[in-house]
Amino acid sequence: MPKNEYVIGLDYGTDSVRCLIVDAANGKEIASSVHNYRRWQEGKFCVPVENQFRQHPLDYLEGLESTVKAALGKAGTNVAKNIRGISVDTTGSTPVAVNRDGTALALLDEFKNNPHAMFILWKDHTAIKEADQINSLAHNGKFEDYTKFCGGIYSSEWFWAKVLHTLRADKKVRAAAYSWVEHCDWIPAILTGNTNPLTLRRGRCSAGHKAMWHESFGGLPPEKFLSALDPALKGLRSRLYRDTYTSDCIAGTLSSAWARKLGLGENVIVGVGAFDAHMGAVGAQIKPYILSKVMGTSTCDMLIAPMAEVGKKLVRGICGQVDGSIVPGMLGMEAGQSAFGDLYAWYRNVLMWPLKNALASEVKSESARRKIIDSVYHSIIPELSKAAAEIPIGESGIVALDWINGRRTPDANQALKGAISGLNMGSDAPRIFRALVEATAFGSKKIVDRFSDQGIEIKGVIALGGVAKKSPFIMQTVSDVLGKKIKVARSEQACALGAAMFASVASGIHKSVEKAQDAMGSGFESEYVPNKANSAKYAKLYAKYSSLGGFVEKESAKK
Repeated sequence: MPKNEYVIGLDYGTDSVRCLIVDAANGKEIASSVHNYRRWQEGKFCVPVENQFRQHPLDYLEGLESTVKAALGKAGTNVAKNIRGISVDTTGSTPVAVNRDGTALALLDEFKNNPHAMFILWKDHTAIKEADQINSLAHNGKFEDYTKFCGGIYSSEWFWAKVLHTLRADKKVRAAAYSWVEHCDWIPAILTGNTNPLTLRRGRCSAGHKAMWHESFGGLPPEKFLSALDPALKGLRSRLYRDTYTSDCIAGTLSSAWARKLGLGENVIVGVGAFDAHMGAVGAQIKPYILSKVMGTSTCDMLIAPMAEVGKKLVRGICGQVDGSIVPGMLGMEAGQSAFGDLYAWYRNVLMWPLKNALASEVKSESARRKIIDSVYHSIIPELSKAAAEIPIGESGIVALDWINGRRTPDANQALKGAISGLNMGSDAPRIFRALVEATAFGSKKIVDRFSDQGIEIKGVIALGGVAKKSPFIMQTVSDVLGKKIKVARSEQACALGAAMFASVASGIHKSVEKAQDAMGSGFESEYVPNKANSAKYAKLYAKYSSLGGFVEKESAKK
């Protein structure tokens, strides 16, 4: 392989976008840059109490230009002129309404402040009603069950529920929306200059896991099904897509406009996009039957297996099983938790409220207040972790549920709520925090149990993401609860690294994803080994977690 060939991985997360420049020969990370979404940080267009989370396309475009130029500036001219490819991963399902030209509606003056015209973030749960209606229609026997390849239960986090909810909620957006595009497909379309919704290349990952696309269906669910769901969807299928592409494929080459803007050549290959967790799993060197856990604000649990071995199995209650969605040629299976780090962040914010709201009367200097608040904000989770680690397992009697943002897997139900039981006068902050950590670990075990119950073997676990890198206490708890070793990927930027690997394949540097993983993988930095005595203790708490979950779900169904 020729020397001096570089690729770019762009990783669009919930809070920020990261650009990583990588040497395709050996995976060496040359330079990186991060851009925090300005409007998102300001809390614009989101209504958390209504589960509304929207992101403005300008945040994405500004982040694209800012990070790539900054990373190239650090890397130097020699690297910039030898960039061969760019690939993109994003959160999902995060769709946006576009006009006939493929322009996101929020980029038009008429819609620039309209949340319905913006990207509907993965964790937006405003479409619970629509998801229920999709499930009802798919399971009533009049149609084929178009949910069968996405676990048999359609979620409010996914494409069709969000589209339908928006069309019902906003007549102006409904009139202006010619088509809809996932974030992971939109960025490559922007980079290549082909935003035409009828011809831009749609990724297999987003289509198969979130839009009920499957080859046996002839693509997306048929017009009769969609029209029966709601007349608002009539004709939309013909303005979407039939074919999908795995992420080793080429979306196009860099447009002249973006080449000039970024300082790159027009011959740079742009790969087909996918979701962050899927490319992250590749960056963490996922192998068949090794569960890859992306552990951040939520979790996304990825598993691959040869089609010949598991291709005919239907795994109930997961987030889809799609040929080639993670590694081309393999069946990609996805599961996850709607809240992981978000649960800890919620608790931190609860504890921070008195400090933020009472400090003004005690400390008159705004800069001094800010310094105190920032210091406590960043230290509170580490300090809680230290204290919680000293508390014996089961000593507090507290059991919690991790469903604060609903349940993604197993058996998606975004209407569910979190719960904390067993509180008494001795229930202090570290004991409650420990129960929350145990709840997220138990939620992880529910996923592992579902795969096992459905006949899918899990031979090992690898972890990546912020929680995996930063919290030994949480990771050891998860290892003990699962009763499995967990290897933590060395790369700080596994998702961006995975995107870079796909860029190397799309641009022809490596012949396959597996070859790219072998050449560019960073290996693992640590391993957590389960403590058998702790695992036995957690088994008793897990039974209480399951019992509490059953009670809460039963009560929720009565409403």
